[in-house]
Amino acid sequence: MTEHRTLTKMPGLQLRKSVLCALCSVFFFVVPAFAEELKLQPLIDEALENNHELLMLESRQSASRFRVPQAESLPDPMFMFGYMNEGTRDLYTFGDEMAADSQWMFSLSQMFPYPGKRSLKSEMALRDSESLQASLDFARLRVAARVKELYYDLLFTYKEIDLVKDTSFLFSRIEEAALARYSTGMAPQQEVLMAQTEKYMLLEKEEMLKQKIQSFEAMLNSVLGRDAGSPLARPAETPPALFTYEINELTGKAFENSPDIKAKKKMIEGAETKVLMSEKEYYPDFTINAGYFAKGPDFPDMWNLTAAVNIPLFYRTKQRQAVYEATALLEEAKHELDDVKFMLSSGIRDNYSMLRSSERLMDLYKSGLVPKIRQDFESALSGYSTGKVEALTVITRLKALFDYEILYWKQFTEREKAIARLEALTTVGANGLSPVQGQGE
Repeated sequence: MTEHRTLTKMPGLQLRKSVLCALCSVFFFVVPAFAEELKLQPLIDEALENNHELLMLESRQSASRFRVPQAESLPDPMFMFGYMNEGTRDLYTFGDEMAADSQWMFSLSQMFPYPGKRSLKSEMALRDSESLQASLDFARLRVAARVKELYYDLLFTYKEIDLVKDTSFLFSRIEEAALARYSTGMAPQQEVLMAQTEKYMLLEKEEMLKQKIQSFEAMLNSVLGRDAGSPLARPAETPPALFTYEINELTGKAFENSPDIKAKKKMIEGAETKVLMSEKEYYPDFTINAGYFAKGPDFPDMWNLTAAVNIPLFYRTKQRQAVYEATALLEEAKHELDDVKFMLSSGIRDNYSMLRSSERLMDLYKSGLVPKIRQDFESALSGYSTGKVEALTVITRLKALFDYEILYWKQFTEREKAIARLEALTTVGANGLSPVQGQGE
């Protein structure tokens, strides 16, 4: 009789300890929830303003705009001045009646590229700047998508913790039923220990999820341009975003509006201009030189005007090879554009398939499996209390309920992330909002 009472008290003490730990954990996570919730759109705005990758690309694109007027400008003129002495016996013979050839010399020269070269160089620089601008636009879309992905990963982790807490409470109900049956001799102590073990395993999972939250917060802070340890509130829970586009429509929008495609097209235009520029190098440039020679007072001053022309004598190994090089680079740019189109089509199809599959699974879990398994668990728990069902059956039902609820939120997260990637690929919702309604507003 004494042994029976001791065994009865020990699980009760463990139960109180477990409940106390659970309450502390709930306090730790629920108190911050009363603070202002983390909204999605302000995060996207902050990332677009402070993300270091974007700031770097903006500086690079800004620098490229200053290359355009440089490319169109003439080469710097050359000014020459000097003195020519007559003879070597005297150090300075300027003005000497017998030194007719002593003189001061001044000249100014300017090189003029063959007509059309400057405009082609300017166009090349302009196309490069436009390509960088399109690449910057595409980077902005990627950053917005990355913020959304991390936001929903963080939200999913918080939902997992909520489900762990709910499931832990349900295991407490199983434990109470097991204690009641054990106290009356209807069940062995093993059933009490089974319920308690499952609760402790959930506490372990909760600690792992807390670490996971810290990891996601660090990654999100990095994208936002913040310090990795900056505090973040709990993400606001939002309904599934509306997405009504079909795959053919998305592909058409991507080919029409994708900044990545625009960047590659600008690269092709720049490569075409470079081919024309290379062909222009077959033609010579001109250098005009004007000089003035100041002689002594007894001799008249002189001036001269000359023109120099470079001769593309080695065109077979220089200019012609440059044309071949530019043509090969043009073909590379064209193939790169084709590759981007193929990658876009593949990415759109993959994410669209994931989106629709997640929608079907969400509906299956929410409308079918989760309610049925919850009902099955409640029935099994009632049956266990009356001795009609074994403890293992109740625990198995509860673990299945937990798994399917997790799967529902997992598919919710994957769907939202797929939409975010589709927005980046197709520019649908390029302002950081969903195509039909804003999220996190």
